[in-house]
Amino acid sequence: MLVLTRKSNQSIMIGDEIEISVLSVMGDKVRIGIQAPRSVPVYRREVYVAIQREREDELAAEERQRDDGPVLGG
Repeated sequence: MLVLTRKSNQSIMIGDEIEISVLSVMGDKVRIGIQAPRSVPVYRREVYVAIQREREDELAAEERQRDDGPVLGG
């Protein structure tokens, strides 16, 4: 993991198209801004984890449905 120190109004670049800016620091809270192409999804970690769990649940349900499908020629 790369660890950087930044102050308000400073930023870092990820590749050529993603910029992470520190907008403000208030106590233990840091406001950041992210500029990225619309094609790059940006999520808070807890939202990302929830989306991944939903996808896994949907895939498992589809797999169960496929496995429990009708038996042909019986």
